[in-house]
Amino acid sequence: MATNGYEDGLKMIEELTTNAEQIQDEVLREILSRNAGTQYLRGFLHGQTQKQLFKKNVPIVTYEDLKPYIDRIANGETSDILLAEPVTAFYMSSGTSGGQPKLMPVTAEYHKKGALFETLIQYPAMRHFGDINQAGKRMELMFARPEIETPSGLKAASVSTSIYNGSKFRTILPKLYTSPIETIFCPDPNQGLYCQLLFGLIQRDEVVKVGSLFASTVLRGIKFLENHWQELCYDIKTGRLSDWITDSGCRNAASLIMKPNPEQADLIENICNCKSWEGIIRKLWPKARYIGCVCTGVMGQYTTELEFYCRGLPLVSALYASSEAVCGINLEPLCKPSDVSYTILPNMAYFEFLPVKNERDESIEMKSNDEDTELVDLVNVKVGQCYELVVSTCAGLYRYKVGDVLMVSGFYNNAPQVQFVERKNVILNVDQEKTSETDLSKAVTEAKALLDPLGFILTEYTSYVDTSSAPGHYVLFWEIKGKEGKHCEELDPKIMVECCSRMEESLHYTYKIYRKRNIIAALEIRVVKQGSFEALMDYCVSKGTSLSQYKKPNCIKSEEALKILDSRVTGKYFSPKSPL
Repeated sequence: MATNGYEDGLKMIEELTTNAEQIQDEVLREILSRNAGTQYLRGFLHGQTQKQLFKKNVPIVTYEDLKPYIDRIANGETSDILLAEPVTAFYMSSGTSGGQPKLMPVTAEYHKKGALFETLIQYPAMRHFGDINQAGKRMELMFARPEIETPSGLKAASVSTSIYNGSKFRTILPKLYTSPIETIFCPDPNQGLYCQLLFGLIQRDEVVKVGSLFASTVLRGIKFLENHWQELCYDIKTGRLSDWITDSGCRNAASLIMKPNPEQADLIENICNCKSWEGIIRKLWPKARYIGCVCTGVMGQYTTELEFYCRGLPLVSALYASSEAVCGINLEPLCKPSDVSYTILPNMAYFEFLPVKNERDESIEMKSNDEDTELVDLVNVKVGQCYELVVSTCAGLYRYKVGDVLMVSGFYNNAPQVQFVERKNVILNVDQEKTSETDLSKAVTEAKALLDPLGFILTEYTSYVDTSSAPGHYVLFWEIKGKEGKHCEELDPKIMVECCSRMEESLHYTYKIYRKRNIIAALEIRVVKQGSFEALMDYCVSKGTSLSQYKKPNCIKSEEALKILDSRVTGKYFSPKSPL
């Protein structure tokens, strides 16, 4: 990208964040002037467009409130029951409603905002890493799912699949990415992953960025590489694709790229055939400038292991967005993942913030009655306060609760900067003690610190409440990996018992009181064998989840998912005493 384009981009970010209040008022005015006459808003606004009336009369809603309108559009009714602009497609959220993916309307205006957002997120990284579009290629792991056609004829797809289907992406793909389009749309994610890694290794001297949408996918790719590097080297050496890759698209793509290269294969083999894989990403792709992936929120648990594999390469979490709205960008890409703040861009949607009350010292508890709580405008949020994000968009969402809890960490000019805290209502709960995602993460962080000095890493975890006996208790599934050739069998069981105790000691006061009174039984850690969480991911992908959008749940709700992990348990450990 030309220098003046870079400077213009930074200038736009400055103007947007400086004039945040004025831009927010303009965004709301435009949404209301276009849509006040729709069936949905007419019932609250009676054709009026004043901001005060909007705030007074339009209710705060969730997906379930808007679902009947969205379903009617998907089934063929005109979109003006919810929004004036024609719906051109639907985005499928990674979340579900009644077991079905949530459908989010997409319009031409929404597409324009998304395209601008994609442009703006490049500029902070360019300041530190230069224009990677001019420097080389990206080895990004990308996975598309088939589109679904709704009864209306409108297509529904994940956000990432919609991007990969776009003519702009397909035009730039051969020049900027190592993965051919056939590997992205391969119906078998394992065949697609194998081929994307293969082509990334073949073009390793051109790669200036490694990444994926989420940190979990990058990690899956590296673990897959650990298990398949010898086979990949053989394919590079012979110039022939392994027989188990049966997808015709992948085989056709390989025939255009592959030729025997024994020197490259030997180089890669020497790198991979080492005792420790610390820094392996940097060794395999020596020109890579950074790893790009979302590594905040639930993805934060993957950063320790990713940092081991990419030793010295920055982990850059560039954006905060969802299927409902694009929201913010990271203006400081070199900061540690745990310190990332996203600057909200005021032109992307109309943002309101529902205050979140601290019910106890360390945990977050939502106020129970939204109607009793005044929503705060974008420019009026307070630093240090937590809020649930509420958005109104040009695509038919009005005062819609996204479900993310954010903490305001500061301001950039007049736009707030936020840190992702947790998804609302992702909790463990035996008897109204309400342990949040944040509570759980803090306790796991304290407990896993016992493993590191002994040469072990906690690579994955999840949880559930076991109520098969009374009283119920918390169960944590841990997948542990040894560093530098260590085997998990060498881990002293006493350390795992101590991890259970450390977790209980780190949980909130209410939990500890309930444990003392035997309202909750002893916390249990079940260690699962290597690859268990990959099996869980494979199951979710087989049920229709896009690999690009997969987020491992911090709390297991599915019986099938529970069976997958339980069948792979190698050891069970319990806290020996109450934490109080």
